[in-house]
Amino acid sequence: MASRIGDAEYGPPVDRAVSAASVLDFPEGGLEGWLVVFGSFCAMVSVFGLINSAAVFESYFSTNQLAHHNSSEIGWIFSLYLFIVFFVGIQVGPIFDAYGPRILVAVGSLLVALSLLILSWCTTYYQIILTYSVLGGLGGALLNPPAYGCIAHYFNKRRGLATGIATTSGGVGGIIFPIIMQSLLPNRGFPWTCRILAFIMLGLAIPANLFLRTRLPPPSSHHHVTSVWPDVTIFRDLRFAFASAGIIFMELGLFIPLTFLVSYAAAHGQDPTASYVLLSYLNAASVVGRVLPGFLADRYGRFNIILATIALCVATVLGIWLPAGHSESTLIAYAVLFGFASGSNLGLIPVCLGQLCDARKYGRYYSTAMMVASFGTLSSVPIGGALLGVGGEKGWQALILFSGLSYAFALGCYAMARVLAVGWDPRIFF
Repeated sequence: MASRIGDAEYGPPVDRAVSAASVLDFPEGGLEGWLVVFGSFCAMVSVFGLINSAAVFESYFSTNQLAHHNSSEIGWIFSLYLFIVFFVGIQVGPIFDAYGPRILVAVGSLLVALSLLILSWCTTYYQIILTYSVLGGLGGALLNPPAYGCIAHYFNKRRGLATGIATTSGGVGGIIFPIIMQSLLPNRGFPWTCRILAFIMLGLAIPANLFLRTRLPPPSSHHHVTSVWPDVTIFRDLRFAFASAGIIFMELGLFIPLTFLVSYAAAHGQDPTASYVLLSYLNAASVVGRVLPGFLADRYGRFNIILATIALCVATVLGIWLPAGHSESTLIAYAVLFGFASGSNLGLIPVCLGQLCDARKYGRYYSTAMMVASFGTLSSVPIGGALLGVGGEKGWQALILFSGLSYAFALGCYAMARVLAVGWDPRIFF
């Protein structure tokens, strides 16, 4: 039987940070715990369900309001949104650890809905940047750390499964929002499409605000309020540093297909409906990918499973998408397999980070790692747009190679983090 390291139930902890789990009590479920998961799901639909529909916005902007802007310029809209979500989170995480989720979730929910409402009147590039990217990004930044952090207060041994269920939100939103937009845009126009999305976000805000809560005390031995300031000294832990670097490369690889797959299919002879359906296939597969590997990660090790899913991303991008060309069936196969693999990665990132820290400091660790990753999200789509500027098929091949190689570097970083934690033996539970 494989050795198990890094879980208080199965043997000695990896370090003192993780050992705190052995003296903390986790319900591992119950009505309150699963309501927290549902609240987290609703909050994350607002943040990641929308960005997983970026390909629809990108395609619409490029032929309407922003027809005179190139792909790289339009790409900055989505990259800046994610950059703000993750970069601002470095301050939000410690505030969540100290004061809890209430005010953060309430204000974040309102900002996300308000950004879509104002977007309905936007017609110029700078207006879209200020509303979608800046205002919406700030709302997402306030929602993201509490959505993940509250789960860490209720689950330890089953955290992979619980987080995986919550993170299906991005895939579910990525299925539903494109369908809504495809139906509304031709009939109601862009303004009312955005307003209807804003009302949906307000509806999602209700369970998020009702159910997201914490239960563990702040990590202060003297019962003082923990510092709300970020602490970059945690990067002295090389395991955490390599895991954070791996997230950067994953973000660089991920948002290329999420943003450009629809345009790729259209440029290779697929009709618009079939092109949009690819995004639905990808997001539907990611829903499965966020739950099943989360269950397996709790059983076989969180880092062990994320390494397998990153390797699958490398294989699908370079082995299926790169030679796909005009083949509709190959593109469908790619969308399904990549959706499963990339969804697994996104669901396991917060769980792997949680394995490296005390659950009461999770907000600080998670937000710090995602602050670093924000530079990957900021540059990914603009780099992709610049590569497309090469022109023709060479531009598309350069774009796909960039995505695949980014995932290869992510694989190396996570492998190094695991080796530093438990050594080379693949049988060790970690």
